[in-house]
Amino acid sequence: MLLRWRGHEKELSGSAPLTTNNRMELMAAIEGLASLRRPSVVRLYTDSLYLRDGITRWLPRWKHNGWRTANRKPVKNEDLWQRLEAVLAPHQVDWQWVQGHAGHAENERVDRLARAAARAVSSSTGSAAASSRAGKTAC
Repeated sequence: MLLRWRGHEKELSGSAPLTTNNRMELMAAIEGLASLRRPSVVRLYTDSLYLRDGITRWLPRWKHNGWRTANRKPVKNEDLWQRLEAVLAPHQVDWQWVQGHAGHAENERVDRLARAAARAVSSSTGSAAASSRAGKTAC
């Protein structure tokens, strides 16, 4: 996660054993937004269509359907979608999708952070199944 505000930058990263990229994408957005100290106008960049479309298109329908998809299946990662919605409340967020691994400098930078965090948890747990991804915010 890369946070920018008035010329200042802060890098955040994390990982978890035995998780999915989608959960880590959600966690990156949650942690980044939760780290903001006051209501903010945020431009959040992500290479995850799951994250961008989930929050901008699917969330209202999921809630209306009792946290069920259009196919009446339970929404995956419901706990994180609810947390994300809660941390979004005080902010105005403009969700921007960027193509992953396409030379976008900040995206490449946070991908390096994410890979390093995943390696750290893999080596500490002995698990090759660690996953870490990151989103980007610029305020």
